[in-house]
Amino acid sequence: MFFLNLMFFDGAERKYLFEVGGRNKDFSQIKDIENSFVAADEIETGFGNKIPLWLFGMMY
Repeated sequence: MFFLNLMFFDGAERKYLFEVGGRNKDFSQIKDIENSFVAADEIETGFGNKIPLWLFGMMY
C-alpha cells in the first residue's frame, strides 16, 4: 500500500488536493479540506470524491 499527497496550485493558491491510496483509503485525513479527492487503486468505478487511480493514466 502507498500514500501520496498531490496538490495543484494556481499561482500561490492551492486548487485541489489528491490523496492517493489503496482500495480502503478513506477521507479521514482530508475530510475538512475543500476540493479534496481520494485517488484509489484497485477500484473500477468512482463515487463522489473517490476516483479510480487508473483514470489518471497511472496504470502499471
